[in-house]
Amino acid sequence: MVISDNTRGLILAISSSLFIGTSFILKKKGLKRAAAAGTRAGVGGYAYLLEPLWWTGMISMIVGEVANFVAYIYAPAVLVTPLGVLSIIISAILAHFLLKERLQSLGVLGCISCIVGSVVIVIHAPQENMPASLEEIWILATQPAFLAYVAATLSMVLALILHFEPRYGQTNILVYLGICSLMGSFTIVSIKAVGIAIKLTLEGISQVAYPPTWFFLSVAVICVITQLNYLNKALDTFNTAIVSPIYYVMFTTMTIIASAIMFKDWAGQSASDIVSAICGFITVLSGTVMLHVTREQEPVPLPGSVTWYDGEHIKAIEDGHYILVHDSEYLDSYSVSTKNLRG
Repeated sequence: MVISDNTRGLILAISSSLFIGTSFILKKKGLKRAAAAGTRAGVGGYAYLLEPLWWTGMISMIVGEVANFVAYIYAPAVLVTPLGVLSIIISAILAHFLLKERLQSLGVLGCISCIVGSVVIVIHAPQENMPASLEEIWILATQPAFLAYVAATLSMVLALILHFEPRYGQTNILVYLGICSLMGSFTIVSIKAVGIAIKLTLEGISQVAYPPTWFFLSVAVICVITQLNYLNKALDTFNTAIVSPIYYVMFTTMTIIASAIMFKDWAGQSASDIVSAICGFITVLSGTVMLHVTREQEPVPLPGSVTWYDGEHIKAIEDGHYILVHDSEYLDSYSVSTKNLRG
């Protein structure tokens, strides 16, 4: 039985969503355990690097991203990209059962709106014209329009990191995820270039000595590391069921914009496709707002507080009181003078 390329791409895309959706939950639980033993990632801590559960989630995410990357080789983006919404559904279901994170009714509607809007955008997005060589990608990457996009994007990233993160990073989810998504648009472009270089090398046309190969590889590594760092902060600070859809929406949006500018995909698009894409953006924006206003803010430990993880809950001592923290709700609080602490 011969399996078509589209079928291979479909299987890889679904597998990618399973791994990535699961990775959010594993990394979240790892971050919670690490927070009880050291400084939280959301305030600059790196104790999670010593947590095996976090690394399990990290490996799961890498496997998922590799599967997603290979899926683009076999199937068109219009088939692969919409399937990314499966990771949102998977992480939301797992978060409900394993992390006890809940979404209000309006939040559920916002999640659905984000998914529907993203699918509409992808369906009506212009077809991508994949370059046949690394030289073609380099020419496209150095055209004035894309260089202007690079300058504007890097300016926004620096503004978010230097100005907005210190002030609003712990309260506004769009700060961390904005950095991830903006850098993610560069990641996709550079990964595609590296993919072409690998493909040509395997076909006997070595790209190892070609400078742009190493340039795009370096950009990809820097962007991926930056994305992971700020995604960890977002997961440690905000509800997983909200991080997943917002990150998907913003990342998909920025990827489509970067691709349209670099590859000039919008040329020749019909008016109906353009209008549909705009409606998709409006739907996504509405869903994002609904998710943001209904999210459950997880409590940030106060300076000087003592926290620990007993395998199920995070517990803390703040201002002389014993507090049992169950995700974003304080379930109970007793005075230390009237209750013995139990681990």
